Amino acid sequence: MPQITVPEGKILDKIDGTLRNDTPEEYVRQTIERRLLDELRYTAGRISVEYGLKIGIQRPRADLIIWDDGAKHSQDTAKIIIECKKSSIPADSAKDGIEQLKSYMTACPNCEWGMWTNSLQKFVFKKEQNSACEIEFVEYNDIPTADGKIIERPKRSELVNASDDNLLFVFRTCHNHIYANDGLHKQQAFFEFLKIIFCKIQDERSLPTTPIEFYATSKERRNPDGQLTVKKRIASIFGNVKKSYGTIFDPKDEITLTPRSLAYVVSELQRYNLLNTNIDIKGKAYEEIVGSNLRGDRGEFFTPRNIMKMTVEMINPGINERVLDSSCGTGGFLVMALTHMIDTLQREFEHGFGLPKSQWSTDQARAFDDKKKELAASQYYGFDLNPDLVKATKMNMVMNNDGSGNIMQANSLLPPHMWPDDFRAKLAASLGIDASELRSHDTIALFDVIVTNPPFGSKIPIKDDYILKQFELARIWKRDKNSGEWVMTEKLQSSVPPEILFIERCTQFLKEGGRMGIILPDSILGSPGLGYIRQWILINHRIAASLDLTPDTFQPHNGTQTSILLLEKKTEREKTGEAITHHIANYPVFMAKVDRVGHDRRGNLLYKRDEAGNEITEGKEKIIDDQTQELPAVFEEWAEKKTAYFWAKHRTVQYGI
Repeated sequence: MPQITVPEGKILDKIDGTLRNDTPEEYVRQTIERRLLDELRYTAGRISVEYGLKIGIQRPRADLIIWDDGAKHSQDTAKIIIECKKSSIPADSAKDGIEQLKSYMTACPNCEWGMWTNSLQKFVFKKEQNSACEIEFVEYNDIPTADGKIIERPKRSELVNASDDNLLFVFRTCHNHIYANDGLHKQQAFFEFLKIIFCKIQDERSLPTTPIEFYATSKERRNPDGQLTVKKRIASIFGNVKKSYGTIFDPKDEITLTPRSLAYVVSELQRYNLLNTNIDIKGKAYEEIVGSNLRGDRGEFFTPRNIMKMTVEMINPGINERVLDSSCGTGGFLVMALTHMIDTLQREFEHGFGLPKSQWSTDQARAFDDKKKELAASQYYGFDLNPDLVKATKMNMVMNNDGSGNIMQANSLLPPHMWPDDFRAKLAASLGIDASELRSHDTIALFDVIVTNPPFGSKIPIKDDYILKQFELARIWKRDKNSGEWVMTEKLQSSVPPEILFIERCTQFLKEGGRMGIILPDSILGSPGLGYIRQWILINHRIAASLDLTPDTFQPHNGTQTSILLLEKKTEREKTGEAITHHIANYPVFMAKVDRVGHDRRGNLLYKRDEAGNEITEGKEKIIDDQTQELPAVFEEWAEKKTAYFWAKHRTVQYGI
């Protein structure tokens, strides 16, 4: 595909290829254009951008106009008008709100449909004549598809995969509607929205021969009786949700939204196939909504998806390896690891069958799905102290091939004998061991891979002696003036930041030879006074890679300078041998500095540029300037060249048909 350049501050229109100013309003329009092309299947030739209208002496420009296929483009033949506004413009704005849209529709005699959106709200109208020959604007769920279908109760074959940021738009719109109309706090609104997403997933997982039950017709949305009908229908689905996910929902839980809000949210979600939508599109939409509603005050700042994906690809969890995130947050690391496993599993099944997935028989496809479900249910674990985030992680896993059964709420820094009984019992049962074996920090080496971003911060220090005494890194260390080495004393520090303790706890959770990808503040890797931590890491692990991240990585929410360490836990035999010789073995370490992560400190996307500073596009798509996409391949090539390198043994086939 040919590359072209786009000057700074401009955006290449997806419909007509025109360079336009990159503004918040233009972002909304370009996202709607993508939906018209990818989801509703309109061709670019049927759509005009900034089309001039004549309304009396005024000459306004409609954002988007759609014509019938092959029709002459004129005001008289316009069929659909779409107005796109930035999020700060309300729908009731006298100048730019839905009344503006209606005036445009009135001025176009054959215009039947109109849509107004600001990315937080969406309104769709059909222009009709009543019995008195007066024009009425009747509200509908959506504009027709390119072939003229008005989908009120979608068939399973009509569900579409979301494209680009459209699912994020829909999630925002739904959550905003609940928050604005039901009088709920943001967190309450989020969990009501969560219930509805569960219902959508439950309905998608019903037998393919059964009709869709997750729907609300335009007529139902418009009147109270219809809204009550929708609520009854969704309540029936939610009853099955509670049976399927008893660890997430209490039997007494109910959907408390007003019938009006529930019908609106269902109508917005019903057209999508959430299970089949690309994981990155789902993850971006879901985790932004979670982050804006559940971000806590315990050092939680959620990891960007590209950082998680890079870490998982570099650490390369094997198909039969047990994976843990000990501070799972919204579950992004686990979803990435689960997806990585599924991709690897598919390649191995294709190799075993000698056929691409598209050519598998029904029995072969069923065998793959059964193995995928088995591994998802048994190999992926997440712990978090925040019960709301545990619930959010379970939902994230449900949307992405499940694996929600081993997501548990607990303070994993507590001594294992003090873990809550239900947590210990559930963890032991899932691991196939007796709960009595989980008795101390020396008996929890149970996982093959850990990928995690622990909570950071001096504002949330750990001060309890019964916690601190489990950790060597909670002791006071003194530096020997002669050798320069750090020597551990028996005296405990008065308080320790949680990220330091999590380094050691994650090591305790790892089996010998297990691998860890952990995000840490740079102070741990560079501060002179914390040299004892670096020495402890070297004694207990082999360092596979050290990745220095730009300060913009966690912006706009947090500017902490961080790095990623990829570590392999040494065996006791290795540590004993090195202790006897007073010599830590030499080995190569992959080191990289990640300067560009696809966004700046304000959170704005950054794109690749040519030498003149112009943005580069392929076709009409800008290329995000993100080094994390390239680093796993560079690391793999480097590791393969180090034939004796310990990490290379993890890059082999690990499952055979």
